[in-house]
Amino acid sequence: MLGISVIDILVLVVYLVGVTFLGILAMKKIGGMSDFIMPRRFGKWMLTMHAFGSGTHSDQAVGVASKTYISGLSGIWYQWLYLFGTPFYWLIAPMMRRFRALTTADIFELRYNRSVAMLYAIISIAMMITTIGLMLKGSGAVIAGASGGCISSDTAILFMTVLFVAYGTAGGLGAAIVTDFVQGILTIVFSFLLLPFVLGAVGGLDGMRTTIANSEMFSLAAPAGIGVFYIIVISINALIGIVTQPHILANCAAGRTEQDGQFGFMVGSLTKRICTVAWCLTGLAGVAFYIGQDIDPDNLYGMLANEFLPQILPGALGLFIATLLASVMSSCDSFMIAASALFTRNVYKLAKPKESDRHYLWAARLASVGVVALGVVYAYWLSGVVQGLEILWKIASMMGIAFWMGLFWRRTTPAAAWASTLSALVAWWISSQSFFVRWISEMPRADTLRLLDRSSGETAISLPWQMIFYLTVGFAAGFFISLMTRRTESTKLERFYTLLRTPVIEEEPNLKEPCTLPDRAQTLPRRVLFPNTELEIGIPSKRSITGFAAGWACVAAIILSVYWISRV
Repeated sequence: MLGISVIDILVLVVYLVGVTFLGILAMKKIGGMSDFIMPRRFGKWMLTMHAFGSGTHSDQAVGVASKTYISGLSGIWYQWLYLFGTPFYWLIAPMMRRFRALTTADIFELRYNRSVAMLYAIISIAMMITTIGLMLKGSGAVIAGASGGCISSDTAILFMTVLFVAYGTAGGLGAAIVTDFVQGILTIVFSFLLLPFVLGAVGGLDGMRTTIANSEMFSLAAPAGIGVFYIIVISINALIGIVTQPHILANCAAGRTEQDGQFGFMVGSLTKRICTVAWCLTGLAGVAFYIGQDIDPDNLYGMLANEFLPQILPGALGLFIATLLASVMSSCDSFMIAASALFTRNVYKLAKPKESDRHYLWAARLASVGVVALGVVYAYWLSGVVQGLEILWKIASMMGIAFWMGLFWRRTTPAAAWASTLSALVAWWISSQSFFVRWISEMPRADTLRLLDRSSGETAISLPWQMIFYLTVGFAAGFFISLMTRRTESTKLERFYTLLRTPVIEEEPNLKEPCTLPDRAQTLPRRVLFPNTELEIGIPSKRSITGFAAGWACVAAIILSVYWISRV
């Protein structure tokens, strides 16, 4: 059957139906709206797999293998651009949990007002719809390649959608986390499963060096254009935007305690960085295996799976394809729940504020279906796989400006939140216009400073400089508008910062109203670096410093391990 056997198809169907059934079982624990969008009952290992699963999907492995086929070992940097931001997740997670919010829009409403929350909700829902569509389209193409054409891209999109919508609308975020645990483990296994067999076929690392004459293919140095400056700017942009990606709140706040989310968010993200090493080495071994042949780099990962997995075990290819499907399902279900929560809590509930909790629960379920339906329409509308998810994390960082300014500076106002977001969006649009590119190209040191990018055949502002431009404009607008507009009420500010200073207690109840404190909670005294100013930069605890340092040690260990491999 065009490269996929009957037993592979059987394994594929059994696995996906089983995962869907497991997710639907989570419906038994749905008692209301809060249980659907933010159940706070999971431990650190469940949240580790959820952070890994929601942040990992099949096109990433394919992309890294493809870049490695073209650029060599340095292709790993196309996924490692966020590696240096990972230790900061240890600091971000407990903060997000302490807000006791159901959606990130609740945090914006708490700090600013309902209009800023609405702005965030509308932008984020559009982001999630677009992301779901792009992921379905891209992963559909990957499945088509891995199955040898047996499963068409359109069929894969439909199949994935039906399954994750079925268990997602039934069990909500709890179903997503439970299924992510199973799917995450399988994704890790299959990230490394191909590697030893492909390495064995090419004679190991020595065989690769003998077969591949170009020594630069074994260099870990970042490819052209991706240097230290590039990586630093991308990492800063990612940190600014990470908190405003709607599904990140669940990664941090769906645990029983803030420590569960803290451990899960950072360890799950580090696990992805480690899997990236396996994807890269598999791609490099593929260079040696297909040496002298003219192949499409984007098809490399699927071709290697077709070549080796049937020899390992009957049904292994079917399980591999199931893993590819599962990896995108584990992301899409989280995005779906996040978008439906934003719509129901922060848009629909404003129009119908006095309905029952059960009514809002079913509204969230229907919103989930609507969000995915729009994503699928977008996926089918696309003529090809769109490369450009970077647009989405640019937009996230634009809302992140208001988040971080409101967190660290008491003087930031709602008007400033609007101004920073809209001015950053306008600055981003200007930086992509031809008149602006021409103006920059005429600057005396444009080439020396690498202000322009000509790699695609067209001249554009280089990505890091574009980010610096819109972030600078956004922060400047937020600063000056804050000084020119009325201060936020002190009682509102105190409620915001009181939540941040109140640790989550053991078995803390999931209150019906978000951003409120339980009776037994104990607020810590204000401890900031600049106590006599309006800056709210807290003094980190011993646990924060220790975990942050451990995160950097893991980052260093990962990089040194790959460097050692490159030198063997």
